[in-house]
Amino acid sequence: MSILLVGTLDTKGAEYLFVRDVLHERGLETLAIDVGVTDTPHFLPDIPRHEVFEAAGTSLATVVRANDRGQAVEAAARGAAKLVVELHRQGKVDGILALGGSAGTTIGTAAMRALPFGVPKLMVSTLASGQVKPYVGVRDILMMYSVVDISGLNRISRTVLTNAANAIAGMVGRAEPRKGPVDDKPLIAATMFGVTTPCVSTAQKQLEAGGYEVLVFHATGTGGMTMEAFINDGLIAGVLDITTTELADEQVGGILSAGKDRLTAAGLRGVPQVISLGALDMVNFGPPDTVPERFRGRRFYQHNPTVTLMRTTPEENDRLGKEIAEKASAARGPTAVLVPLRGVSAIDREGQPFWWPEADQALFQSLKNWIGPQVQLVELDLHINDPAFAQAAADTLLRLISTT
Repeated sequence: MSILLVGTLDTKGAEYLFVRDVLHERGLETLAIDVGVTDTPHFLPDIPRHEVFEAAGTSLATVVRANDRGQAVEAAARGAAKLVVELHRQGKVDGILALGGSAGTTIGTAAMRALPFGVPKLMVSTLASGQVKPYVGVRDILMMYSVVDISGLNRISRTVLTNAANAIAGMVGRAEPRKGPVDDKPLIAATMFGVTTPCVSTAQKQLEAGGYEVLVFHATGTGGMTMEAFINDGLIAGVLDITTTELADEQVGGILSAGKDRLTAAGLRGVPQVISLGALDMVNFGPPDTVPERFRGRRFYQHNPTVTLMRTTPEENDRLGKEIAEKASAARGPTAVLVPLRGVSAIDREGQPFWWPEADQALFQSLKNWIGPQVQLVELDLHINDPAFAQAAADTLLRLISTT
């Protein structure tokens, strides 16, 4: 078992040497990558710093000459990530551990995010008790608060670092393995929101009865990004993308965007996918006083005290329809788009606050206008949460998977 240590072996060398020795006592091998710039490394790394910056497309001399801390950190993060991917490809990474403040955390977690799901990743950081989303992203990174600054060894830091070393040792297999059957059913990814839960829950049961394990991702921005990452990693056999609401937040300016690459991974990898229009009637904001002034006069619904929903307009839905059609049409694998003609969310049906047939029709018509002939477009005279719609979605995905 080999643990990758990624860090500045000049400013944090004593701490890394301490962790390395604890890991060696546990019978684990280590590979140390030095991403420092200034002083001499505290101990000889397995991969020296000049190789890190060469992997980033620059050189150590260039970085030193520039004397720009921000540029040095960015280059070190880029180079470390590239090297880590290659080491993993060679089978030399069973786990990864890093220590640091803001720079070390930036570099260490960049390397961790480059590794696939399931590789143990532990970041001991002075920033771990705060907002860690920029560092964790959509990866299974464990953030551990250092309690004191990582600046020398003392009774506090020794305890924290020993616990960190023991934790990564356990994560890579030095802990007692869990006994029991291994579930190796193929995985299907599905997207869900509260307003599409009945649909996804019904479809999930049907897919599980068909021999699949279903991973349901909450379409809150991070959920969509995580699903796309799982697909990119080759873990997913099929996608039931019922709830594409994150596209509306990205386009209109809501707080739950999953970025411009949402709805692309399955297409790029040729993974069978069923796409629908769940919750495209809404854009998400926080409490009412957080809604931008430019949206004054729009139609709103207070989902709860911390979530304000804004109804999408016919013009916005026209653009969303085109975006979905173009992304679906670019897919390399079998793709179907299912359209629920009686509404796309629990609050988009007759008598509910977001019922706006003209807005929905703009979405549906735009899809028809731009969809490619290779994509199966299925219009159903059903609401998205009708059991028959869920059954049709699950049946369609199972059929698409069977053709690959």
